[in-house]
Formats: sequence, C-alpha cells, structure tokens
Amino acid sequence: MTERVKVVTLGCEKNLVDSEIMSGLIDQRGYTLTDDAQDATVIIVNTCGFIDAAKEESVNTILDMADLKKTANLKALIVSGCLTQRYKEELMQEMPEIDGIVGTGDFHRINEIVDQALAGRKPIYVGNPVFNYETALPRRVATPRYTAYVKIAEGCDNACTFCSIPIMRGAFRSRSIESIIAEVQDLASQGVKEISLIAQDSTNYGTDLYDKFMLPALLNKVSEVPGIEWVRLHYAYPGFFTDELIETMANNPKICKYVDMPLQHSEDSILKRMRRPGRQRDSRELIAKIRAAMPDVALRTSIIVGFPGETEEDFERLKQFVADVEFDRLGVFTYSKEEDTPASRLPDQVPDDVKEYRANTLMELQREIASRRNGRRIGSDIDVLIERYDGRGDVYIGRSMFDAPEIDGEVFVRGQGLEIGKVSKVRVTHSFDFDLSGEALA
Repeated sequence: MTERVKVVTLGCEKNLVDSEIMSGLIDQRGYTLTDDAQDATVIIVNTCGFIDAAKEESVNTILDMADLKKTANLKALIVSGCLTQRYKEELMQEMPEIDGIVGTGDFHRINEIVDQALAGRKPIYVGNPVFNYETALPRRVATPRYTAYVKIAEGCDNACTFCSIPIMRGAFRSRSIESIIAEVQDLASQGVKEISLIAQDSTNYGTDLYDKFMLPALLNKVSEVPGIEWVRLHYAYPGFFTDELIETMANNPKICKYVDMPLQHSEDSILKRMRRPGRQRDSRELIAKIRAAMPDVALRTSIIVGFPGETEEDFERLKQFVADVEFDRLGVFTYSKEEDTPASRLPDQVPDDVKEYRANTLMELQREIASRRNGRRIGSDIDVLIERYDGRGDVYIGRSMFDAPEIDGEVFVRGQGLEIGKVSKVRVTHSFDFDLSGEALA
C-alpha cells in the first residue's frame, strides 16, 4: 500500500520552503501527499524553535499528531526543523512517540528517514546545518498558484545577542544567482506572478560567494524573468542597506516599494546590548533616504520590547521614535529569554507583565499611525493582486504592492469579472486601520 504523508509546517516562510521541498521529494518517491492528518500513515511536523511560544506550539503539535497513533492510521511520526536541530536528544528521550528526527541541514534526505522510520529504526539525521537547497530538488509549492517564496540564502553571521538562529540554521551562505533564477523561471512557468525573496539577512546576499553585495543585481535579474510582475524583498538587515539597493528598488517598477527591515529597537544603549548595527541616528537617516527615493514606499519593521535593561525611560523614547518615524507596518514582540544566547545571561531582566504592557501600548500607538498613513492612499490608483472573491459581500479581496502575504493588510475591491491571481488597477475610496477598499478601474 502506498504510504500517505501529511506535512505540518510551523514557523516562518523559510520553514515553509523547506516543507515544500520535502513534499516534492516525497511526491517524487511515489508516496501520496495528503492534507488530512486522520488519513495519513506518516506525519512530518516541521517545527519552529525560535522563541518560547514557538517551541510550545511545536511541542503541542507533536503531541496532538502523536495521539493519532491511537485513533487513526498513523504508523510513523517524524519531526523536522529548528526545534530538532537544537533539542534532538531531549525530544527523543521525552517523546517516545517520535519515530524519526531530521534537522535543518538534512531535510533533503527525508525519504531515507521515512523509510527507516517505517521500518522501526528511529533514525536521527541532525548534522551541522550547512546544506543549501538548489533547483535540482523538486518542490511542491503550498502557497496560492500566483505567489511563491524563494530562499536566496540560509543561516546568519550576525551575532545578535537575543537570537538563536545561527545555532539552528548555521552560518550565512548564499545560493548562486543561477540557481535562484532557474527556480524563479520554473515558478513563473507554473503561473507564479509574485516572488518574495527571503533570507535571515537578505541584504548580505552574495558577499560570501561573490565578495560583494549582490542583492541589487539579483533583484534586477529576477524581475527580468518573463511572467513575473512583482518582486518583494523580506528581512533587510539595516546595516547592509546600501545606496545601490535603494536606487535599484526605486527605479525598477517590478520591485515592490515595500521595505521589510527589522530594527528591533531605537535606543542606542539597547541596540548596543543587542549587538545590532548602527544607532538611532543611522536608522533615522536610512529611513529618510529610503522615503526620499521612494515616496510611496511601505516601510515595515519589527520591535522587541522588554529587552534586559530596558527602562521606562527607554520605552518612552522608543514610543517617541515610533511616533516620529510613522512606520506603515510594525510588528511588536516581547523579549524571549533563549537559552545559549548572550542576552539570556544579562542582568536586569524585565518582568513579563511589564513586557506585555509595553507591547500592547506600542501596538495601540501603531494602530493610530497605520490608520493615518493608510488614509493617505484615498483617491490614488494602485495595483492589486486579486486573491479571492467573497460572494456574500459581492467583493473581491486582494493585496497591493505595499502588502506582503499573510502579515499585512488587504484591499476590498468592487468590480465585475476580475480574475483570481491577476493584477488589477484599483482606485482607493476608503481606508481602515490596516486595510483599504476601492473600485476596479475598467
């Protein structure tokens, strides 16, 4: 009987790409992929281990899937991803329900692991995370047919004191331009219109392979692939955001005017303890330069509140920074004390209730800012990628160039005969806190 395999993905888009490759390999092997966990004979849980909340979700999901051994068809439970890379021994000792483990650098061997798990051998494939996937590997894209993520690099060399990514994903390593373009061409041939380039540190792309920053060249080459209409960039490390990159994004109409640049904090003393590049003045100057070159740009950042040593005065100045800069999109995270990271050993840890209060306060401030900045788009004509139709409201729903999949706002469009997966011109008539609405233009 052909085994039926269910892949459960947790965590970030980089994990999603890994799951898509495992799915492609499983399909190539001749196993049947299924979306129904109750029907699966093999389940692979691709875990996240970045912060405590993600670890807890991963452990709970593993336990939920393990219960299917009692009530359904499940023969083998395999766990992959960041959690296994850090805690393989602990997982195997504390969860005997697990039948196999694969780390972040070995997922391309998933078929061997499935075979051995089904044979009862309890395989553990967790080596040093040095593998980079290339286009020779099959991939089953799980996103809607018109959009896909492409991983341009793996790992990270930045030594941020709060981050465990280098422990789980290894050192920074770029894929070759040729490999990336070949993958984009293949995706375009399948009807993909929007390519989102991802890496832990995308602005550092190419320095290890080509001895120079190659992200501008890569962006231009991706935009030249026939069929690709939008190229979106994620996770731009502020220390490497060059003038050439700004110019490239400003002048290439296919590159989304969308900058996803995690700053993490505003205050120099906190940035120094985080071991982040530059200081607040540098961030303000860079943001001003980006907005001068791209007046319509949507600027997204991430902020960590409650980092060890963050005082009430630090937080008040952070609020002022956010109010001054007026980010279009802002994600706020409470500091998570991760073992084996330098920040976990710092004094003056902030109580959890203070962290939560600061996060909620900052998000309320951002809600007002986002609503105000959204309102500036009323009366303008924007391109919208149509994603679905809501029959009850007789409205199409999509995203603009200024909105990334899953994490940002949507655009509600009145119109007739619009095509899912196609870009339509829309005149904005109303704005909300995070979303827009408008009329399709003939």
